[in-house]
Amino acid sequence: QVQLVESGGGLVQAGGSLRLSCAASGSIFSIKVMGWYRQAPGKQRELVATIGDSGSTGYADSVKGRYTISRDNAKNTVYLQMNSLKPEDTAVYYCNADVFAGRYTSTYWGQGTQVTVSS
Repeated sequence: QVQLVESGGGLVQAGGSLRLSCAASGSIFSIKVMGWYRQAPGKQRELVATIGDSGSTGYADSVKGRYTISRDNAKNTVYLQMNSLKPEDTAVYYCNADVFAGRYTSTYWGQGTQVTVSS
């Protein structure tokens, strides 16, 4: 089994910054893609950013230029640096990982961490 544990959420004023972390542990041979998603109240979960094992990244248009995703492969950890936060960034943020356990690849989710941006 694999567990993803997120940390770093909280309350911040508009224009501020937060850094989220997500550490994966368990039966891991390698992690292909790691990503961050978010879900605001009454809305569907949406993709925020992804990073491949080679370091290639992708971002939602709404966060380009403000958010930076990175990963530490030795620690099986993904980060999300969020700058210039806006009230519309308020959501529960979830990390996601495609984990190869030696025979097949499965997708895992973290429990979510609340990010609240006040105006």
